Amino acid sequence: MADSEPLSSLDGDPMATEALLWDVFGIIVDEAIQKGTSACEKVCEWKEPEELKELLDLELRSQGESKEQILERCRTVIRYSVKTCHPRFFNQLFSGLDPHSLAGRIITESLNTSQYTYEIAPVFILMEEEVLKKLRALVGWSFGDGVFCPGGSISNMYAMNLARYQRYPDCKQRGLRSLPLLALFTSEECHYSIKKGAAFLGLGTDSVRVVKADERGKMIPEDLERQISLAEAEGAVPFLVSATSGTTVLGAFDPLEAIADVCQRHGLWLHVDAAWGGSVLLSQTHRHLLDGIQRANSVAWNPHKFLTAGLQCSALLLQDTSNLLKRCHGSQASYLFQQDKFYDVALDTGDKVVQCGRRVDCLKLWLMWKAQGGQGLEQRVDQAFALARYLVEEIKKREGFELVMEPEFVNVCFWFVPPSLRGKQESPDYSEKLAKVAPVLKERMVKEGSMMIGYQPHGARANFFRMVVVNPMLTQADMDFLLDELERLGQDL
Repeated sequence: MADSEPLSSLDGDPMATEALLWDVFGIIVDEAIQKGTSACEKVCEWKEPEELKELLDLELRSQGESKEQILERCRTVIRYSVKTCHPRFFNQLFSGLDPHSLAGRIITESLNTSQYTYEIAPVFILMEEEVLKKLRALVGWSFGDGVFCPGGSISNMYAMNLARYQRYPDCKQRGLRSLPLLALFTSEECHYSIKKGAAFLGLGTDSVRVVKADERGKMIPEDLERQISLAEAEGAVPFLVSATSGTTVLGAFDPLEAIADVCQRHGLWLHVDAAWGGSVLLSQTHRHLLDGIQRANSVAWNPHKFLTAGLQCSALLLQDTSNLLKRCHGSQASYLFQQDKFYDVALDTGDKVVQCGRRVDCLKLWLMWKAQGGQGLEQRVDQAFALARYLVEEIKKREGFELVMEPEFVNVCFWFVPPSLRGKQESPDYSEKLAKVAPVLKERMVKEGSMMIGYQPHGARANFFRMVVVNPMLTQADMDFLLDELERLGQDL
């Protein structure tokens, strides 16, 4: 092997490494940032899967490729990816680009450390606690605990596990055999991660008791009370209620004060899934939507959504001060969490979580907050609400557009009724035909690359569009474009 040709590698060649990275950064700035955020460019360049496989040349071979080929690979990857920072990308609950957050992500990836001990992540251990402290203060807590998780679904799962452990600490050692039949409660508008989390934790999806929501998508506290009594009558032990602040489709906020009253009466852990709506706490004008959140035991909050902190940035916040996270999840691995270190071992936070390796998610939010300030982020939230209201008023003015309901958040749900269906609401097949409109328009907009909007059915409601107004680059002109483009794409339907 010593006499063989050296592998094609940049190992040990700092000048070649630097040259490659400058070239890659140039491609990123040109293709992903400048073009990817320009309304003059496509949101995506759609290709069918088999064609895309050929264009990407995905096969991994035994021989390496030249620098020129690698740079072309980078361009190709960006070219055929969806530009989620584009001002016409309305498809998900995240959109847009914050340059300071991106700078934080670049630094994080370059340093490539794991957030589990102070000795290898001293800056980020201290930074994470400061950021979590700020988020807890916005919730209304002057004390507590928390951790950044790989997504809001995992935050919700952590809350379930912590609530179960607090009630039955023996389950950590003895497992499910030590538990009675448990019941947790959430609304019919909850995120799907609640049932997935129950399944993953061994509680089973049957343990999730679904509480009715009103016509606006808010949990009905009276039905929560009824469901708790019913579960107890069936021999189950209630232990957790998961309320939602900002439901995924309708953008509804559960009445937290009333739900907290129910939890207090029954001694239940109150978790608030504010993954989507938590950032409203930054707004003095709109934070009333989360009145009562300070009474929760735990809160999930995803700054990568409304605040544009970049994927992923998901916090689980706890009011607990008893080191519940570590007691529930800790395993005291002696090779990593030695107790005779030369610094305060309380700074080694890795034993609080289920993961071992954990990426740094605090820097992007910290750097963005440093640059924008709380006032700048508040303005970002308020601007989104204002643009959502503008869109609603424009929808009301236009023939062929119909609101599903008046929104209280930045989810604007509506139907586009094409010319052939207007005035035919009483027809027996109207709903069936209307349900086919959104999928057709979605296909047309994606294949043209003009924009992306999500759609879905909801209960008895036929498919409608869910417009998410969150990108800080958005203007009233983008709202007008959205409506004009739907009219153009659907004029022949």
